[in-house]
Amino acid sequence: MSHSVDTIAAPATPAGTSAIAVVRVSGPLCRDIATSVFADALEPRVASHQPYRDVTGNEIDDVLVTFFAGPRSYTGEDVLEISTHGNPVITQLVLNDLFKRECRAAEAGEFTRRAFLNGQIDLSQAEAVMDLIHARSARAVAAANQQLQGSLGRHLTRLTDDLLLGLARVEAYIDFPEEDLPDEDRRVVQDLLSNVLRGTERLLATHRYGELLRDGIKTVILGEPNAGKSSLLNALVGRERALVSNQPGTTRDYLEETVMVGPHCLRLIDTAGLNPEPGEVERLGIEKTIERLREADLVLLVLDATHPAPALPAEVSAELNSTTTLVVLNKGDLLGQKSPETIGPDGFDSIQISALTHDGMTELDQRIIALADNFSPSDSSDQIAVNARHAEALRHATQALESAGQHLANRGPTELLAADLRGTLDAFGEIGGRIENEAMLDRLFETFCIGK
Repeated sequence: MSHSVDTIAAPATPAGTSAIAVVRVSGPLCRDIATSVFADALEPRVASHQPYRDVTGNEIDDVLVTFFAGPRSYTGEDVLEISTHGNPVITQLVLNDLFKRECRAAEAGEFTRRAFLNGQIDLSQAEAVMDLIHARSARAVAAANQQLQGSLGRHLTRLTDDLLLGLARVEAYIDFPEEDLPDEDRRVVQDLLSNVLRGTERLLATHRYGELLRDGIKTVILGEPNAGKSSLLNALVGRERALVSNQPGTTRDYLEETVMVGPHCLRLIDTAGLNPEPGEVERLGIEKTIERLREADLVLLVLDATHPAPALPAEVSAELNSTTTLVVLNKGDLLGQKSPETIGPDGFDSIQISALTHDGMTELDQRIIALADNFSPSDSSDQIAVNARHAEALRHATQALESAGQHLANRGPTELLAADLRGTLDAFGEIGGRIENEAMLDRLFETFCIGK
């Protein structure tokens, strides 16, 4: 059953000249519009090649139109998708005609909002639509597709089912205050709570991975002056992004560039060189380097393979660890048959390359991919990556479950135990969208693009 009474229309493709453009229409007027605009009847879910005629009978364009009868459509309502030639003038003429036929311009995210309100998708799937559109890497696309197909909802359904079993046993005794929860029921509820808590914590643990997928993996390029940090940045990006000079200390501030390495999106940050005797400007740059290092997910420690390893500042060494740092021994082209003069800190993996000739860059990519793969949760076949809203709800669920566990262990009042379990259910419901908060929905869908 539709929650809407009006019919909306909007371009579903970006503005600009292209081969085709798509105009999307959703609402109760779609059938009347199809009958009045197109000479031939439209069979649901079958594309039809016909002229588009405006309210005066003039032909605007030769289009491909598909009618989707609700509820078997994206929004759950009757939907028209009209593919025109990709001239923005044509798209606007079609929209103007639709507005004359009593459609109104769709608001940002309104098609997806209607899909949610009409029960076609849950709220986590609606959010996955935008994640998919804005995905910056192959892994982000995979995670968004998993969520769009309901992977998070399936996990929550299993946890909710266990929770409801426990709640049913507990609530059976609420009306009988003189009866304590029997030991047998207490053990069953405890096992169910433990399972739900573990599942909730596993979902919550994917939040960091979700942030990395959505924002990119912060990868700081660190090292002494003239070790080739900027040359490495340019080699990874594939163009001359940073100024390269034989003079040490060329980079005084930090540069940031986004690049794809295998299936991962990396936010490369080229930092000022760690000069042990910096000038005033260099010192400020080094302070920013240390700030970026503290925020880093991965570190590429670039060393000049032709020189002995430098002594790193103590505040830098304190931020490095072997699981997220790769030592890059640069200038391998200058070594000839000689071995590198530096090997980097003990216990850290290293690789020899030449950022100038690109020798070793393919292997470097593979080593970076292996490090980035470690961020992916390994205990689930589904690539779930919860967002900040989901994480907040999962934290509330975890707190309620821990409180319920304490009431159960201390043989506290059954009413308090039941209240905690219902609080957990409410937190799970917020993720899927069983909410009545219109303002929250407004904030969420206003981040969507028009036409989606």
